[in-house]
Amino acid sequence: MLVSEQSIREAAVRIQPLARRTPVMQIDNWFFKCENLQRGGAFKIRGASNLVLSIPQADIARGVVAFSSGNHAQATAIAAKHVGAPAVIVMPEDAPKSKMEPTRALGARVVTYNRFTDDREAIAAAVMAETGGTLVPPFDHPMIISGQGTAALELLEDVPDLDTLVACVGGGGLLSGSATIATAVRPGIKVYGAEPELASDTYQSFVKGEHVTIPPPDTIADGLRSPSPGKLTFPIIQKLVEAIALVTEDEIRAAMRFVMDKLKIVVEPSGAVSVAAVLFGKVPVGTGKVGLIISGGNTDLEFLKTL
Repeated sequence: MLVSEQSIREAAVRIQPLARRTPVMQIDNWFFKCENLQRGGAFKIRGASNLVLSIPQADIARGVVAFSSGNHAQATAIAAKHVGAPAVIVMPEDAPKSKMEPTRALGARVVTYNRFTDDREAIAAAVMAETGGTLVPPFDHPMIISGQGTAALELLEDVPDLDTLVACVGGGGLLSGSATIATAVRPGIKVYGAEPELASDTYQSFVKGEHVTIPPPDTIADGLRSPSPGKLTFPIIQKLVEAIALVTEDEIRAAMRFVMDKLKIVVEPSGAVSVAAVLFGKVPVGTGKVGLIISGGNTDLEFLKTL
């Protein structure tokens, strides 16, 4: 399977029963795609539902298996509940309560692990061997990437004359899907990724031109803690993305405060990374129209107090 404009447009139709069309908010020539207001609190429902809604009916009873720090976990649980499939989600034991508790509340069985010492993919593989369930990976799958790209498709439908698009990058599903559709429907648009300095695997890979794996990162942007970009996502990023911008932890916090103050909405640290990249001049946006994807809003109240 390939990721293309067609696959993303097909995904946009397929996910309609589960994914909301989120609003676009504006400050001057900055346009914010508010996926923090998405079902499940993040863009992840787009990719998860695109894959889960494609599972043959005969395989539904065996369930689905996913591994995630939180947002993909909730998204997979929502999609699984919709189709009546049991769900097992492998999550780090230090995942935010705002992500783990809703996943359990949706009926999923949560298996926890130590992200510094355990292999989440191996744990998921063992669960699949036991249950026969279908794997719903967080980013490295054509159906997932295509689903995530629908966020940028909607943004460009609402603001068709964007000059620049900025999205955060962890494993790369959102960025690669967004870059695919943006460059297809808006030739000449500049697409940038934004990543925490403490989780710079995609930046390092982009600069070196090959996959780089880093130790488990300890950034506050818990949704962007992937130690390496995806095997499928990275080649797309290499081909279609201009550059990867790095932001500091303090810049992420400042971007969260900026969004709460100016837009009156709550975003999680990962969701503020794209905003931080623009706010602190890490990408050359000039005077043109800039699209920023706010990827999610699931964060603990205790963390918000620290801002």
